[in-house]
Amino acid sequence: MSATIERTAPHLDQAARERLAELLAEVENDPRRISVLFPAVGRRVTRGPTNPADPDGLRTPRLEDEARAALLVTAAARLDRAALTEEVGALYQYGDADEKRAVLRALAELDLGDAGLPLVADALRTNDVRLVAAALGPYAARHLDAAAWRQGVLKCLFVGVPLDAVADLDARTDEELARMVADYGNERVAAGRSVPSDAWRILGRHPEAVDGRFPVPSQED
Repeated sequence: MSATIERTAPHLDQAARERLAELLAEVENDPRRISVLFPAVGRRVTRGPTNPADPDGLRTPRLEDEARAALLVTAAARLDRAALTEEVGALYQYGDADEKRAVLRALAELDLGDAGLPLVADALRTNDVRLVAAALGPYAARHLDAAAWRQGVLKCLFVGVPLDAVADLDARTDEELARMVADYGNERVAAGRSVPSDAWRILGRHPEAVDGRFPVPSQED
């Protein structure tokens, strides 16, 4: 139990770890208890940013995300994949935005194969920056196909999610994504709007995809 907390919730202080350990013991005895305990984490364990510079948890998990991940990892050790998939889906479907974010962030810690992709797809259909950012974490980097991943990155630019939130961005960025971002930038310029500065992180990696046709407008701060 302590190893799970250390791995999944390293930013919790000692008091919060002790409170979390009580919940983990309940889940160890009955993994279905997670449906009751998961929503209560913020009240019973802790809440707040792990990084004060990222209060909404776009780039980094919040404390309650880490505690909820520990609950999911504990439940996963006692459920088969089908039961775990069902439980994770229910926690996401019926959870509030904070609970959905925690599920998305925890997907990379769970042995779900591609079964978590519908949750990622759902999050990317929203305009909630918390969910979009969490959806493009390590799980999506491993499991989303190229087309869906590119659309996810564009969604980040649309809604204002910093690209630092996207796992493996540099490794997965390709010429096609750069062309898509260039088209997006041209649309912004044509509408008299500035281009998000993050777009240049992608355009700069594949200047050949832009081929000199992309104007150099003012960038957002």
